[in-house]
Amino acid sequence: MADHAFRFAGAGFVARPSGALWWPERRMLIVADLHLGRSERYARRGGALLPPFEVVDTLDRLEAEIAALDPAHVVSLGDAFDDDLAARRLAPETRIHGMATGRDWLWICGNHDPHPPPGLPGRSAAELPGAIALRHQAAQGPDISGHMHPSVRLAGRRWRCFVLGQGHLILPAFGTYTGGLDIADPAFAALAGGGIALACGERIFALPLREPRGPRRV
Repeated sequence: MADHAFRFAGAGFVARPSGALWWPERRMLIVADLHLGRSERYARRGGALLPPFEVVDTLDRLEAEIAALDPAHVVSLGDAFDDDLAARRLAPETRIHGMATGRDWLWICGNHDPHPPPGLPGRSAAELPGAIALRHQAAQGPDISGHMHPSVRLAGRRWRCFVLGQGHLILPAFGTYTGGLDIADPAFAALAGGGIALACGERIFALPLREPRGPRRV
């Protein structure tokens, strides 16, 4: 697996091809937008019937990251569950409990899961403040966030991306059944214009982000 090391806000990070972020100094694994239970929510609400395997696949990939890195801390940057009912149904998920054993696990609330269900290992919070804030949606930087599901389409394929700007680091959605917002969207130029996107293939490859129109947000 070809990782990509980089600096953001004075700290060293590693982008993983899986879409996970590794913060070596803190032994912290960070993922965003797992959206567990999406296929079940679509079926429940009369939407598209998707093969109901995304929970297993998403947790398989998360478990592989934990096995490879042995983090002391795991942070989910919101939208771990696709809605409150999916969260309640998946709360007893024994694999999550197993992965959390011996680790500090933090569930940050998102717009899909504003009320993390009881019974999950770890703790929940609106965000994790600090020199680099961890939150669901980018706000005052420097911060690390998710929510926007950055992606790019090249050679007929959609690639998940990290978006790296001066004040914002936006993670790709980690969930198997998550779509993506193209990095050409003006929203990314406003947050990280002039920065780069790190696309998640077998190895990480970098792409430039368009410059913002008007004053840059930091």
